[in-house]
Amino acid sequence: MLNLLVKYAEDHGLKPEPGFAPRMAKWAIACDAQGRFLDILALGNTEDKKNQGQEFKKAPELTFSQLKSGSEPRSHFLIETASVVALHCKGDEEEKELEKMRGKHDFFIRMLINADHVMPGLIMLAAMLENEEITSRIRREMTVRKVKPTDKVTFAINGHFPVESLAWHDWWRAFRRTLGGTSEDKTEGGAGTGHMRCFATGALVTPVQTALKISGLADVGGQPVGDALVCFDKDAFTSYGLEQAANAAVSEQATAAYRDALNDILKRHSKRLAGAKIAYWFAKEVPPEDDPFAVLETAGDAAEGHALAWADSMLNKIHDGSRPDMTTNRFYALTLSGAAGRVMVRDWMEGSFDELVTNVAAWFDDLVIARREGGAPALPPKFLAVLGACVRDLDDLHPSFVARLWRVAVRRESIPREAMVQALARVRVDIMGDQPANHARMGLLKAYHLRNLKGDNPMGVYLNPDHPHPAYHCGRLMAWMAALQRNALGDVGAGVVQRFYASASATPALVLGRLVRTSQFHLNKLEPGLAFWYETEIAEVWGRIKDRLPATLTLEEQSLFALGYYQQLATRRANTGVAAKENNSNG
Repeated sequence: MLNLLVKYAEDHGLKPEPGFAPRMAKWAIACDAQGRFLDILALGNTEDKKNQGQEFKKAPELTFSQLKSGSEPRSHFLIETASVVALHCKGDEEEKELEKMRGKHDFFIRMLINADHVMPGLIMLAAMLENEEITSRIRREMTVRKVKPTDKVTFAINGHFPVESLAWHDWWRAFRRTLGGTSEDKTEGGAGTGHMRCFATGALVTPVQTALKISGLADVGGQPVGDALVCFDKDAFTSYGLEQAANAAVSEQATAAYRDALNDILKRHSKRLAGAKIAYWFAKEVPPEDDPFAVLETAGDAAEGHALAWADSMLNKIHDGSRPDMTTNRFYALTLSGAAGRVMVRDWMEGSFDELVTNVAAWFDDLVIARREGGAPALPPKFLAVLGACVRDLDDLHPSFVARLWRVAVRRESIPREAMVQALARVRVDIMGDQPANHARMGLLKAYHLRNLKGDNPMGVYLNPDHPHPAYHCGRLMAWMAALQRNALGDVGAGVVQRFYASASATPALVLGRLVRTSQFHLNKLEPGLAFWYETEIAEVWGRIKDRLPATLTLEEQSLFALGYYQQLATRRANTGVAAKENNSNG
């Protein structure tokens, strides 16, 4: 995985270099050519409520170990928080924290002074920040603009950003080496000594002591400042006396490469799914309209059957040679979340592009189910809708469950029993609450039987009168009992379904026989022709059950009961003859 990320950085021209990284700044302290403070400028798309500011492609960066080593507080260069740059802090900060912030502020100013000989003008910024009267004005203006102490701030001199200049780069490379913690340092013992085999490239290297941070996971449990991908914090995770990142040796250059690559992938090719984030890429660039992962996410947003039609078309193009660029293409996918400042890799997948398209097509094909109104298949559900089919609220989803179900869709694996059980519970809640059936839930139950039990329980999009399992026909019978009661009595509030569905789906022998016997009272209220028709349909279902009426049903069998109930209802609603008879009966 690390090697592929390094290759991604090379293929996409990211040109990673230790000590440099893309960084965001939300505000700029604007000055004139003489270093006089003018204004606080908002950066980025100020119309966007989630505006993160402006990205500077090659900004200076210090590692965690470089910031923490030494006897004095240290800060970043040219881009830092408002609290460091202008001492813009909360009013309730403790004196100890304020003293630490002042130390970082002083270090920030010294760096500006030291770099002035290669980039004249920085010393004027330093003088401005040392002037208490001017910094007080800056802080007042920051308060007016609602700048947070943690917001990143940079400078603009006459409309130009010093951080975008190349003049400071060589000075910065030399300055970093004076701080220690780079691959060029050789210390007595520890991670900086000798050469080790790099996990990412296989070359003999001096490993970095601490990993660089991966950004973009703050919305799935990560830290706003970033999370480490290769890191250790327990003695049990170390061996042979090695410390910190030397336990999984990666060179400073390779660390910068995989960090920049994963940050780029998270920015360009990632999708948040409940508590996890899917990050993926292809060996050869794939246009958005040909992206199978995007189809999984959007599914039925376009025309009916779009997902399946897209998959069939793409596979035909691959196999007939009209898309040779996709024939040898490969995909790579990570499922990630953050945990205590660390990147949690919940899953890693790779494979051929045509295999991915085939599996996405199979996913939608297995999920497709008749519309609750009957007459046609429901639109293919988005992946997020399938996740939501299992829970009351998306916030109830655990990242590990998201990762598992995503793998099922991408790798065409069996559906976890946990997913079936959770979806079944929500189906029961919908039915008991007289809510419209959820297509994704019913499709997931169908897919479970197709993938997990295969030929033992053949399931189709529509009603299967020849299904071999009596549980399925018990569900059908329950649907007929509900229809009969509605035709005979109209809307009676808590009807036979609300009162008996839960017990009938668990212990059908105890409940269904009694319901069929009492159905005679409902038949007597119908006109003879309609009553005869109902008797015939109910008898047909009883003929499928025969003497196999189960005493109890397992959860798998209860899901068959639910499918039989749903598909029988959908078929009845699709039958215009039934609708006409029921309308005539209700008069």
